[in-house]
Amino acid sequence: MVLIVDDDVAIRTSLSLLLKQAGYATTAVAGPGEALREVQQHRPQLVLMDMNFSLDTSGQDGLRLLAQVKQLAPQLPVLLITGWGSITLAVEGMKAGAAEFVTKPWNNEALLQTIRTILSLPAPEAAAGTGPTRRQLDRQYRFQRIVGQDARLVQVLRSVGQVAATDASVLIEGESGTGKELIAEAVHDNSHRRQQPFVKVNLGGISASLFESEMFGHRRGAFTDAKTDRQGRFELANGGTIFLDEIGELDLGSQVKLLRVLQDRTYEVLGDSKPRRLDIRVICATNRNLAELVQQGLFREDLFYRINLITVRLPALRERPHDIPLLVQHFVDGLRATYHRPALKVSTRALHWLQEQPLPGNIRELKNLVERAVLVSGKDELGPDDFQAQSHPSAARPPAPGALPEPGTITLDELEAQMIRRALEHYGGNISRVAKALGLSRGALYRRLEKYEIPFEE
Repeated sequence: MVLIVDDDVAIRTSLSLLLKQAGYATTAVAGPGEALREVQQHRPQLVLMDMNFSLDTSGQDGLRLLAQVKQLAPQLPVLLITGWGSITLAVEGMKAGAAEFVTKPWNNEALLQTIRTILSLPAPEAAAGTGPTRRQLDRQYRFQRIVGQDARLVQVLRSVGQVAATDASVLIEGESGTGKELIAEAVHDNSHRRQQPFVKVNLGGISASLFESEMFGHRRGAFTDAKTDRQGRFELANGGTIFLDEIGELDLGSQVKLLRVLQDRTYEVLGDSKPRRLDIRVICATNRNLAELVQQGLFREDLFYRINLITVRLPALRERPHDIPLLVQHFVDGLRATYHRPALKVSTRALHWLQEQPLPGNIRELKNLVERAVLVSGKDELGPDDFQAQSHPSAARPPAPGALPEPGTITLDELEAQMIRRALEHYGGNISRVAKALGLSRGALYRRLEKYEIPFEE
């Protein structure tokens, strides 16, 4: 049963009719007193409540009711209804334990999808249990591309398996190179959307000026260089899943535009004012601490709460060193076929040496290190010396001016940092000109300067 709490009889009637047509039993009440009695006596599955029940429109009466409901039934999910201009209030409610919020006027299908998602999520106490082993998970889900048996990784996979069947938004946190994209693909591959598109978007590589065109598409003639129609990433992903990588790099202006799409599940193509509906699942990833960015004013708090209904944190490779031999074996298996070296293997001593390395680049760095050792060494059995010789790629001979480094000798992060340093030097430290030359917003450039600890002066 869904409990509807709103002092407006028209809204109660409208929501009751909508939910009953969708197959939900409902009870509608006008105020906090009746709501608390319903929670005590009938234990609803979900509470759908407005934030104001009096002439005072501050929303404090809604927050008080939320706190009282959570005291009576801590695990009972509460979905808040608020106006778009009161999203700050909804964020306060999320901090106080609400599961999600929707804004007025709501989209009926988006509201029903949100309710279905919340009701389909596993109970917290069930999610916290010991759960199945990695072998049992592999029999139940599609995790073939994810290598490892560490308890931390297995816990992540349990969470993925539990939420994959829902449409809950997922935020994947973890250092660079920990495999966030693989986890996003696993969520999609184990969902009911698996036959639909899975669209990856690196938000760190999209400048603020191109954000709307890239994400929403444009019509021919929408702006000077729009010579043909273009499909946006959201349209390409419609019906499936969109993976927004490096969401922490998104500038504040683009964050507002993204929030409206995630909230309303509608968007407009540039040059076409007709709103379009979206049926989509959103998975985001970041190697940054979004909570800290919120405190610094660099990331919108309302967007943060919109994307992290479920948060998955991937452990760094140094936190699961016992998985390193499994990963090395996995990489070597692939390299045997790639380089036609069927006798290729790694010695036990070399595996022990690799387990002791910090590997700040995580799985990506380990993969590059293994491939470099295979390419450079002519041996069929690789020992510690073969890996030690390749473990400091920065000491390798630099490429000729204007030439790209050889594959496997440098990571994309290192290449990006080098390009930023060269641009700073070329433009005499002029941040605006550097950002323009690199196709970044000033905010995105500042975040990269901080990420790579590159000193600069305005």
